[in-house]
Parts: sequence; C-alpha cells; structure tokens
Amino acid sequence: MNRIALSYFSLGLIVGVLLTVGMFSFLSHEGDEGDAGSRVLKLSHTLDESHPVHTAMVFMSERLAEVSGGLLKVDIFPNGQLGTETETIEQVQRGVLAMVKTSVAPMEAFIPEMGVFGLPYLFRDEEHYWKVLNGPVGQELLSKGVSEGLRGLMYYDSGSRSFYTIDKPILTPADLDSHKIRVMRSKMAMDMISEMGGAPTPIPFGELYTALQQGMVDGAENNAPSLESSRHYEVAKHYSLDEHTRVPDIVLFSEMIWNTLTDQEQSWLREAADDSVVFQRALWKEKTQESLDRLKESGVTIYTPDKQPFRDKVAPMYERFKDTPIGDLVERIKEID
Repeated sequence: MNRIALSYFSLGLIVGVLLTVGMFSFLSHEGDEGDAGSRVLKLSHTLDESHPVHTAMVFMSERLAEVSGGLLKVDIFPNGQLGTETETIEQVQRGVLAMVKTSVAPMEAFIPEMGVFGLPYLFRDEEHYWKVLNGPVGQELLSKGVSEGLRGLMYYDSGSRSFYTIDKPILTPADLDSHKIRVMRSKMAMDMISEMGGAPTPIPFGELYTALQQGMVDGAENNAPSLESSRHYEVAKHYSLDEHTRVPDIVLFSEMIWNTLTDQEQSWLREAADDSVVFQRALWKEKTQESLDRLKESGVTIYTPDKQPFRDKVAPMYERFKDTPIGDLVERIKEID
C-alpha cells in the first residue's frame, strides 16, 4: 500500500472510530445536557408553543422529571425546529432523535394500517373514538411500528378536522370543486379530498400560512385550536364544521433508544405519558371551545353543514378497502359499542 493510500486508510479508520464512539455515546445519553447523572431525551413537534398539545407535552416532561427524581428529563423542540413531521419520524426511526409528536396521518408511509384513521366519518362520536384508541385496535396499532423502529407511546386528542377556506365556505361537496385544499402528506387524506371533488395539495404545516396568504391553496382542514394557534384565520375567514375525520396525534419513541433504557426508566416514561393523556384530554375540550369563541371574535364565520352529502361522496373509499387489512380494521371498529 503506497503512502497516500495508507494516509486515506488511516483517516477513514479514525473517522470510523469517532463515529462509532459518538453513536455509542448518543445512544447511551441521547441529548444529555442535564445535571450529572440525569438523562435528557429530545422530543420534536411542529406545533406552536401556545397549542394545547404542546402544553400536554410540557406536562409530561415535568411529570417525568418528578417521578424519576430528576434522573430522566425531556427537552421539547416545537415549531418544526428539528424538521418536518416526516423528517423527524425518520430521525426517530434511525435513533437520531428519541421522540416525535406527529399526526398519525404521515404514519401511513411507515405503517400502512394507520391509514384507517384517515377514513372520513369512521367514528360515530367522540366516545366511540376513544373506545377504539384505548381498546385492542388502538393498542395494536401503537405497537405496529416496533419492527420499523417506531414504538407508539400514546395517543393525544386532536379533535375533529374541518375545512377552513379563504373565499367561500364549504357547505356541500360541490363547494370543493377545483378548490386546492392543503392536506397532510397522507394518501388517505388526498383520496378523501379527491372523492369530494377538490384538489388535494400536500404542504408542510409550517409553510401553510404563506401558502394561504399567497393563494397557493384555497383552504385547508384542521381542528379549531390548530386554526387559531397557527393564525391561519387571519387569511381564511370561513370555517365549516363538517368534522370529516378524527385523526389522533401520536407520540413515537425510537425503538433503538427505548432498548437502551432500563426497565425502571421505561416504567417512568409510561407513567408520565399516561398521566399526560388524561391531562391533555381535559385540556383539549376546554381549549377547543375557547378557540371557537376567539375565532368568532376575530371575524371568522363558523358554519355547521349537513354531513350526509359528504358521507355519500366518500362512500367509495370504504368499498376499495374491502378484504384488506384496513377493511378488516374498519369492520372491527364498527363492531365496538
């Protein structure tokens, strides 16, 4: 081996050793910036700090520090600081990030069965929705991603999603004709808008305000707290409560990092997560009504259209999933009283 080749070989060996040591250190003390002996886990999400889901994650962080006696802590990075939902899901998958809060909609790309939550008008009401999430179907779906490096920790309530638009309200499916509607990067969400007659347009949430302002899209769909905290109501003054989907938020934990935790640390995390779910559900109800009131005060007109024409329009989506894993989940969900 000549001298130049030997130099490159030596450099490559040194870099390889440093990367290996760095990864080992990362997995052992991911994001450790706390006091000596404490372990700090990074959690990313794309919401504003005023959002009730962010408040629930702060509660979880505080609760975790309490139950662990300060040995386990969470650092929260809101507003998409560490990337989009899809990007941060991939970071969690690779063990680069401990946790991410995301809608289940982008999870379709990683766990196809999660697409069931995107089927419009699937749940009879809020009670039915939570029976599904807390029952066998919901818990099975939480564990589906373990083989892909993604451990579902818990669900957060994200209410129901409805249309908000710039120029006119969506009172019937015909009002969506040729309208460009921002959706999450979800095939199910795009299919739903297409079935209703609109033009689905996937755009990262952090870029949506500008897209609305510049007329790149005619509207979007989301829950009331998200419409308020994002300030999208400054551009989109029509909010039509058709409540087409109930797509929960989910907190994912890196399976790679989870396996470096002790049984005690895992138990602390589960306890803090479960407590935060109870806190978040109560907070969500309160904040949703407050958001609707403030939206009205800000000049947003709120409509309650007849949902049946929308249900009729999306019926073919259910037909396409007959005799598939998602179709089987639909039948199980319908049977839950």
